[in-house]
Amino acid sequence: MQIDWDDLKTVLAVVRGGTLAAAAAELDLNYTTVSRRILRAEAALGEVLFERLADGYRATDAGRLVAEHAAGMEARQDDLLRRLQGRDQSLNGELVITAPQLLVGPHVAPVMARFAEAHPQVQIRLRATNDLLDLTRREADLAIRISRSPGDTLTGLRLCSQQSASFAAPGLAERLAADPATAVDWIAYEQNPRVPQVVLEQYPNTRLRLVFDDMAAMVGAAQAGLGAVRMPLFLGRATPGLVQVPLLPPQPYADIWVVAHRDVWRAAKPRAFREVLVPWFKANRLLFVA
Repeated sequence: MQIDWDDLKTVLAVVRGGTLAAAAAELDLNYTTVSRRILRAEAALGEVLFERLADGYRATDAGRLVAEHAAGMEARQDDLLRRLQGRDQSLNGELVITAPQLLVGPHVAPVMARFAEAHPQVQIRLRATNDLLDLTRREADLAIRISRSPGDTLTGLRLCSQQSASFAAPGLAERLAADPATAVDWIAYEQNPRVPQVVLEQYPNTRLRLVFDDMAAMVGAAQAGLGAVRMPLFLGRATPGLVQVPLLPPQPYADIWVVAHRDVWRAAKPRAFREVLVPWFKANRLLFVA
């Protein structure tokens, strides 16, 4: 009985994702290749690994057993590759960085430009996302995160503390300045879909109007004059068409960190990037607090 490691990884990806399409996206393959690998794994093992259902693939007992062992093999592979990467002291090749989308333009992109000028042999691949990529599984080498702490399995350095406040289009700011009792529409994030109590205490005519699941959409709505929104100071200050309004005084907000898996933290490329990143945030720290 012989089975290819790529086929085992594909079985694991289908179990995780539940569909061929999800597995294809995870593995960066096409749908047909994933299907072919599953058939090949079943033929090699002499087992049916999945029930083919209308809404996806459901793993059989044999499929779950294969996926369990494949996950263990993947973890050992990732451990080996992280340890080897941690020994790498070269300043060439690829460096994968992840950061929140809205932090990239004003603060990560300038750091990338300076780093690229100092280290032209290093190719940066940026994954701009608010999702917390799995650094243990090597989805990124270095992560810039807005967080309360870096996580137990990671090594981190706090880049700066920050605050949030309320922002709105100039027209709303002018109405509020002329009449503090004016009715104000509030734009909220779906994880906290309410008007902050401190706002209601000072401006009881504030009302919840819109709830979003994405900060970029909230910014766009505020720019369009649809209401006031709470956002980090660095973002509100850098966004054209928005001004700070006194509805919400500056509030503590999650810090900004740079983190990596402890195996990778001291490798040359992540260390060199931090040597540019840390001074940038130190020099610009007043953009993040009142």
